[in-house]
Amino acid sequence: MKRKMLCTTLAIMMASSLIACGSSKSSDGAGTEVAANTQGDMENAVITIWSPSDKESIENWWAEKIDEWNAEHPDMLAAREAIDRSDSYAYDNKIATAVTSNDLPSIFFVDGPQVSYYAANDIIVPITDYFSDEIDDFDPATQAQCTYNGELYAISATQSGVAFYYNKDLLKECGVDTDDLDSRTLDNPITWSEMADIAKKCTTDSYVGTHIIMDHGEGIPYALEPMYLSAGKDYISEDGTTADGYVNSDEAVKTTAYLADLIANGYANVDPITDEFLNGACATELGGSWDVATLEASADFDWGVTYYPVADDTKKAVSPCGDWSAAVSKDCENLEATGEFLKWLMNTENVASYADAIAKPATRASAYDEECMAAYAEGPRALFVEQLQNTAAPRPRTPSYATFSTDYAEAMTNIFSDAASTKSVDESYIKEQLDSVAESFAEDYNTYYAK
Repeated sequence: MKRKMLCTTLAIMMASSLIACGSSKSSDGAGTEVAANTQGDMENAVITIWSPSDKESIENWWAEKIDEWNAEHPDMLAAREAIDRSDSYAYDNKIATAVTSNDLPSIFFVDGPQVSYYAANDIIVPITDYFSDEIDDFDPATQAQCTYNGELYAISATQSGVAFYYNKDLLKECGVDTDDLDSRTLDNPITWSEMADIAKKCTTDSYVGTHIIMDHGEGIPYALEPMYLSAGKDYISEDGTTADGYVNSDEAVKTTAYLADLIANGYANVDPITDEFLNGACATELGGSWDVATLEASADFDWGVTYYPVADDTKKAVSPCGDWSAAVSKDCENLEATGEFLKWLMNTENVASYADAIAKPATRASAYDEECMAAYAEGPRALFVEQLQNTAAPRPRTPSYATFSTDYAEAMTNIFSDAASTKSVDESYIKEQLDSVAESFAEDYNTYYAK
């Protein structure tokens, strides 16, 4: 294995990393136990799956689908183990143990930016041939997220995004024209300066103007990367080999200074309360596509959502994306059966019903023709689909992403904390912090992956 031992590396992977292993038996969604098959042929195959445990609607979906497949394919039985994600370290360590003991399941789910890591270390295998005839039905961002060195290594049923939410009641109190925000289009999104102006006007003794920090882990690189791209430089080079001249570039320092200025002026909190926007503690937010369902169900105020903000000088529209993806492991003993199952699992009907159950945008264009996805035809959900299909950019594809993500989130937390305490923005300090991120990335990549 090219990479340092997984037992130590995976334990520090980003908090959004995925599931783990099982023994030679695992339970499917309906609770049926299936003994592992040691044969490599299609007959009497057992397809084992690990995916995160989720809300009841998703657990019910998995149970129904496993039962449906098994009823139609008694010679290729599938069994799923749902893994509790409440302790990500335990999950990561479980994967590490399975990797070293060659006991991974047939299929396991990985977070989008980690596909490159697993592919580079030969932990997952290419699945290009399974989807060659229908890959163009999947959105471009999903195809890019799941591809490494020209091969498809994973596939997703759903995607995610971030956009600019606004509390119309609070904005009207502060004299902001909400009709203007409602009328924006993908070709005419709000700019950084407009976002900052709204945040300034809407910062009061009762609430702050905006919310830019999802969490102090993976939420920071995930939600903020489009600002760097809009300014002209991504975190890491396109070939995934270097961060120097990218995350610490002049464009990156300028972008980071803009974000830190929101904190320094008190327009955003460095440590936001839980559900800050929903609880009326901020007037606007850079929020996720998953927030739509929450707001529809629970918000007691009038709200809206418009497109992700763009840099004033470039006007380049970019938006975040990424979600869990199914990959076939190196330990899969029934590749042909597993391929058939994965193609079926990701067919249009299943993708649509899964997206509906989990309230996320579907990856397949054809899924939106299904009746269950009618809610995505207009309104906030349609906006996220429009972004996904036109402006979404996956996080950097590099096997050293976990190292980058951890260090970048720490650096940004340091920068934001300094801005909050000093009520000022120090660009030399920003450059120092970002230089450190670039250096750490170089050490990891050059040690384990450079040729």
